[in-house]
Amino acid sequence: MTSTSASAEARRSRTLHWVVGLSFAALLFDGYDLVVYGTVVPTLLADKSQIGALTPEQAGTLGSWALIGVLVGALTAGAIGDLVGRRRIMLVNIAWFSVGMALTATTTSIFTFGAGRFLTGIGVGALVATVGALVAEFAPADRRNRYNAIVYSGIPAGGVCAALAAIVLDDVAGWRGLFWIGALPVLLLLPLAWAKLPESPLWLLSRGETERAAAVSRRTGVALPAAGTVPATQATKADKVGYAALASRPYLVPTILLGLMSFSGLLLTYGLNTWLPQIMEGKGYGKDYALAFLLLLNLGAIVGGLIASWVADRKGARRVVATTFLLAAVALLLMPFDLPFTVLLAAVAVAGVGSIGTQVLIYGLVSNYYPTSARAAGVAWCAGFGRLGGIVGPVIGGILVGAGVGGSTAFQLFAAVSVVGAVVTLCVRGVAGGRTSTAVTPDEEAAVARDAVPA
Repeated sequence: MTSTSASAEARRSRTLHWVVGLSFAALLFDGYDLVVYGTVVPTLLADKSQIGALTPEQAGTLGSWALIGVLVGALTAGAIGDLVGRRRIMLVNIAWFSVGMALTATTTSIFTFGAGRFLTGIGVGALVATVGALVAEFAPADRRNRYNAIVYSGIPAGGVCAALAAIVLDDVAGWRGLFWIGALPVLLLLPLAWAKLPESPLWLLSRGETERAAAVSRRTGVALPAAGTVPATQATKADKVGYAALASRPYLVPTILLGLMSFSGLLLTYGLNTWLPQIMEGKGYGKDYALAFLLLLNLGAIVGGLIASWVADRKGARRVVATTFLLAAVALLLMPFDLPFTVLLAAVAVAGVGSIGTQVLIYGLVSNYYPTSARAAGVAWCAGFGRLGGIVGPVIGGILVGAGVGGSTAFQLFAAVSVVGAVVTLCVRGVAGGRTSTAVTPDEEAAVARDAVPA
């Protein structure tokens, strides 16, 4: 290796670490937001002096307000992310998310609390929809699943932080203090992102900005495709960008199936994170034990998701996602039984791998599937449409808990969703060959070859 190539590789490695680190930190607070609501639901239900008299059904609906915001934010980011770039979306929505959390901490009514959750969700959705595209364009093709898993494991890691904060700080700071913690990114993360987060040179190239792309490539060490290896539509402004590309013939059916995969994964993720503490309290476990189950659910997702991503880079993400969905189904079916405590803990951890961990893998699969001109829209579609599942999950849990049905029915229903997710994932193989080799670079084709069969 020459000194010039060694220097470029060092710059690329340093840039990649900044991109991965900043993206992880952004999603850490996304995961914090996801779980912190579940930790405060018992308090809000028990004490009407906080935001008013709250029923379980209303609590489930409030949990969904943030997800409606996520849907709006993700789809909006997808509509403009392939037009305005990854960096701008990230910076704006780190600030937006923080302001939403701060407003939620000050609310005194059910309506204003829901409005704060909705505003927060817009920032969350835009971040989730953008980081997958960003990381896929900086990471080496043969390690994209791994780097995506590291970044998206920020979501369960944030869940762990929220559960720990609730256990340690709830009596000191109260539920409002937990939301104020979620406003910290505007002070801690935004200045770093402003200074260190580059724009994607591949995105610049896809928009026809060849001089800027070359300048960013030299500064970051991220190599641009060699001349002659990129189709003309990639070297100039693409005819179909964003959602228009997703609706084109090669991508339409796979896009629908990938959306259904994300719908299943996020229904499980949000349903379990919102209602697991309440269900476990109903089974006779104290508040700290119930929060410990939530902690274990997210820890299992982190460890299991990273291991599964390592396998996905070797065996293909599609088969791994189907397997983890099925593991979640088995674990959820076992949880209502009178299991030994250690076995119950193992089942909760496996459920975390098969729900939150599976969604981490889905984001990696999707971000690797689409070309640069449609990548942000593809990830945004799955994050946005999937959030419909996230909206349904807390509402279903609230209805079941409010009806006094108990945790058994909820776990069985979530297990059925896991099986549906596995079936949909396996169906992707039959249509994945519909993508065309002219839509992406050779590196991108190699990265998804294991998940596609020729048409």
